[in-house]
Order: sequence, then structure tokens, then C-alpha cells
Amino acid sequence: MREAKGFKELLKKENIKNTKHRNSVLEVMEITGQPITVEEIYLKLQEKGVSISLSTVYRVLEVLWNKDIVLKMSFADNNKSLYEINNKKHRHHVLCLKCRKILPVEGCPIGEYVKAIEQKFQFIISGHNLEFYGVCSACQDH
Repeated sequence: MREAKGFKELLKKENIKNTKHRNSVLEVMEITGQPITVEEIYLKLQEKGVSISLSTVYRVLEVLWNKDIVLKMSFADNNKSLYEINNKKHRHHVLCLKCRKILPVEGCPIGEYVKAIEQKFQFIISGHNLEFYGVCSACQDH
């Protein structure tokens, strides 16, 4: 786990002011280790005794997302975005629609397809999202 100093350097590198709220949001995201909603971040900060409003969490995440420090993803089954620290590792996710468990999919199953799209359209693709939805093995038993 990174120390607050690690986040300070990360924010400085991106010309973002280092604040207690930004560090606290990043710490919660790092501890969680998986995509998390704004509301979940807010509740975890409240549990830690951090005085912060929900709107401030939204603003912090927007700044971090605009600087590519965090990734933002949306799943089709609800209107809530999920955020995770951008560790510069390309990965996709599997989401259980019942228990909401999110698992990372290592590697990219569509790498060759991306190359074909680039060639076909003479387009340089800078990124993509691929999310899988379904029911995990634990929820299938219920």
C-alpha cells in the first residue's frame, strides 16, 4: 500500500494541489482494491472519521478522472459509475448482477480485434472498455 507521500508525488506530477480530501479518497480507493462507487467511498470516509461531503467526493473524483489518475466505468444495469485508481494496467471486469461482486479479468481478450479495427478504419485507438455481466458461482446456487 502506498503512503500518503506516494499520493502527494502523484498529485504533484499532475499539477494537482495536494489536499487532505484528495489523499483520503485515493487511500480508500487503494485499500478497497477494486472499482467502487462514489457513495461507497463517501461511507468509508465517514467510517474513518473524515469530514467530507458527498459533493466534495464527486468533485475530487472528477478532478482525478480528468487527470487520468482514476478510471471511471459505468455498468449498463444501473446509473452509478465505479472508480478505481489507474495503475496503468489494462484490464477488464466481470460483474455479478446479484451480489455486485466485481472481479478483474487480466489480459485483453480483444487485442487482435483492436488492431483489425485500427487497420480497417485507419484509426489509432487509445483505449477501450470491456465489461462482462452475469451471475457468479455463489449466486447461482441461490
